[in-house]
Amino acid sequence: MINVSEHAKKKVIELMTDDGYDPSTDYVRVGVKSGGCSGLSYDLKFDKTQLEDDKVFEANGIKIIVDKKSFLYLIGTTLEYSGGLNGTGFVFNNPNANRTCGCGESFSL
Repeated sequence: MINVSEHAKKKVIELMTDDGYDPSTDYVRVGVKSGGCSGLSYDLKFDKTQLEDDKVFEANGIKIIVDKKSFLYLIGTTLEYSGGLNGTGFVFNNPNANRTCGCGESFSL
């Protein structure tokens, strides 16, 4: 399961709407890919299509899809949104990460 904070929910709805997606029917696709200074990096985008091997969740009213491989790295993660002095953007609070980079965009297990 992937959780979505209230602040992240509001920002997701705003951005999906701005990009022509419908937050009530379309998805936030969350994944993990190789790269970044710690070895793995997060990937987040909007999607209208669920693939056969995707895991589907609804968290705080947001529909989330995750590919099967990425799901193993993301179990228990909370998607948050930061608007602080260190920059704005989505933040992944991942309890599985042993090490993260300074910017928080990559991690290792």
